[in-house]
Amino acid sequence: MSDVKVEFDPKNMPFRRLGESGLRVPLFSLGGWLTLGVTVVGDPVKEIIKLAFENGINMFDTAEGYGRGRSEVEMGRVIKELGYRRSDLVITTKLFFGTRSGPNDTGLSRKHIIEGTQQSLSRLGLDYVDVIFAHRPDYTTPMEEIVRAFNFVIEKGWAFYWATSEWSARDIEEAHHIADKLNLIAPIAEQCQHNMLHRERPEKEYAPLYKKYSIGITVWSALASGLLTGKYNDGIPPESRFATHSDIFKDTVKNLNEEEGMGKINKVKELSQLAETELGCSITHLALAWVARNPNTSTIILGASKPEQVLDNLKALEVIPKLTPEILSKIEEILKNKPAPNNSYGRPPLDKYGRF
Repeated sequence: MSDVKVEFDPKNMPFRRLGESGLRVPLFSLGGWLTLGVTVVGDPVKEIIKLAFENGINMFDTAEGYGRGRSEVEMGRVIKELGYRRSDLVITTKLFFGTRSGPNDTGLSRKHIIEGTQQSLSRLGLDYVDVIFAHRPDYTTPMEEIVRAFNFVIEKGWAFYWATSEWSARDIEEAHHIADKLNLIAPIAEQCQHNMLHRERPEKEYAPLYKKYSIGITVWSALASGLLTGKYNDGIPPESRFATHSDIFKDTVKNLNEEEGMGKINKVKELSQLAETELGCSITHLALAWVARNPNTSTIILGASKPEQVLDNLKALEVIPKLTPEILSKIEEILKNKPAPNNSYGRPPLDKYGRF
């Protein structure tokens, strides 16, 4: 990758710190789950990544489990072919699910963390990744072993930081306690689902972690797997994600035909009308902007099977300033799912330093 063809231009992309680290990440990044290297291969992958990079997206997220490693292979190939300077990129991958099903090929044992990291780097064709995520918690492995193993990866220079994905607040807290006790590096971020229809964990369960550790969130499924685009308002289109990945979304599809699911669709329709009449945008742009305005959001991972989807999603940047308190109040009136705060029993709340 010494033959640099393109210099990175952030354009109008906002950048935020990833948690309390010094790493700056774009507000919108690009991920490979179910798309890059999985259902989208070859030249289309290059077109999507190139267009993203040209529009200020320099963070690309993948995982060993995406297409059993195929996403890492395709992403690495394209990055090399495009000739981007490595220091201009933020590359993240995740470990847990593995590419094989052997007894030591999954999970977060020291063996799999170290070997899995080496294998991911080999597929990516890189010497290091910027952040390596623990893709799920592993309750069969001692937390001290997990923390020590990720520190080993960082000490070897194979990653600069480590983070978690879909861990409970209790698990993240335990990792921080062990890191503090042993003078090791703690996770800097959490990759979790956050959208208008999924709020309890990122907005309530993690609330103490934001105050105590300033963890950052790399959001996945900000569009609720497409539900918040309005494409499922009148059924399931044959080429949609729910149709082509019915094994993954079978519970979601079943739910759409029940009272709870129909209630979500009605909310999507109301939100669509609000977006069009009061903001002059689509519900897709509104949903992305709504997550982006959250101060705990470090980056929103976009998924795209076509280049034009990237450009369309980035229109959400224009909507963020339009989310006034009045508009946000109207959104809450439609959603009616804001997590209730923990009961303080009349006691005044404390700030992050324990002061009234």
